[in-house]
Amino acid sequence: MHMLDVLLTVAGLLALGVAVLFRRIQSAPLSGPLLALLTGILFGPGVLGVIDLPTVLDAHKELHEFSRLLLAVSVMAVALRYPIHDVRALVKPVSVLLVVAMLGMALLTTALSAAVLGVGLGAAALLGAALCPTDPVLASSVVTGDPAEKSVAARTRQLLSLESGANDGLALPLVVAAVAIAGTLSGTDALLESLWQVLGAVALGAVAGALGGRVLRAAEARRDVEAGPLLVYTLLLALSVLGVAGLLRLDGILAVFVSGLAFNATSSVSERADENKNDEAVNRFLVLPLFVVFGAMIPWSEWGELGWRGLLLVVGVLLLRRLPVLLALRRPLSLGWRDAVFLGWFGPIGVSALFYLTMEAHRLGADPTVLAAGTLVVAASTVVHGATTAPGLALYRRAGERGGERTEAAG
Repeated sequence: MHMLDVLLTVAGLLALGVAVLFRRIQSAPLSGPLLALLTGILFGPGVLGVIDLPTVLDAHKELHEFSRLLLAVSVMAVALRYPIHDVRALVKPVSVLLVVAMLGMALLTTALSAAVLGVGLGAAALLGAALCPTDPVLASSVVTGDPAEKSVAARTRQLLSLESGANDGLALPLVVAAVAIAGTLSGTDALLESLWQVLGAVALGAVAGALGGRVLRAAEARRDVEAGPLLVYTLLLALSVLGVAGLLRLDGILAVFVSGLAFNATSSVSERADENKNDEAVNRFLVLPLFVVFGAMIPWSEWGELGWRGLLLVVGVLLLRRLPVLLALRRPLSLGWRDAVFLGWFGPIGVSALFYLTMEAHRLGADPTVLAAGTLVVAASTVVHGATTAPGLALYRRAGERGGERTEAAG
């Protein structure tokens, strides 16, 4: 209990500080998750020892449940972020991102892991599948807030949001396939499990979300319910769907995302834009405790054993996992060079990767190399993408201004 009190104190004070200095943090090469990670490292066993937690290798089950809850809240926020007609208009490009781009990222990361770390196909596939989804928690800083909304084209922000919300759940078949390669699960069993989890999640999410939206709208029309923050209803919906999905052994993250889309389409959510912004702000602060915990659970000795191979893997994954894929898909996605580079760089690896890395450890047992390499990439992405958000938004804006000046001159 004492350690929980310490965690609550540290995370609470950090959240208060981030809230008070939020505008300054947005314009600086910092982010909330990055500050939380550094706080966890500072107060963790490696430095001050105030937060004395076991490493990820020893407490992967607890970290998995923590990341599962946070992802459910995050993907619900993504599903409610935009009007449903904007979502429908982006079905084709988002599908390309979810099918072609995600598979490409998984294959490239698998190849990099095998080549750099010298591990077998099973371990490399586990890393490739876990690190391929774009994280909605870390991506929120480049798609929400005044700097992002004033700088980045609406379509580009919507593409990144919807991709990051959907691929967290749709990465599951790739993870199950990797578990089959690395373990004893047969190909047939992996296929059947994937179909059950994905199709069942879509059905559960669609029914629950549509029912929840219609019930809320009807109750509001009859004034049977007090007008209250939308966050209350959507959070309860997300947790309920996540729980039912767990009982049925379905893909809970995908089920929550689909339920959010269905709720968005059938409720009064589009009429309550101001509350949506409040919900986004709350979700932005919910991530901080997880990154404090992650920082305190870093497996330093296992990172050290990776040596130069770990650093090379980080550089390779950050530069080659996503950017070449998005540049190759520029035309199918109808992107200009500026937006293709922006989307290619800002595909951060974060909570979703922790979720799948710990899921693999739960099913196969903790592999020190896989968990060490995976968490090293997650930490590096948190630092690098957090530090490049403000400069990246400024560069994107300047590139657009230069393009506009050339267009005017040509005219």
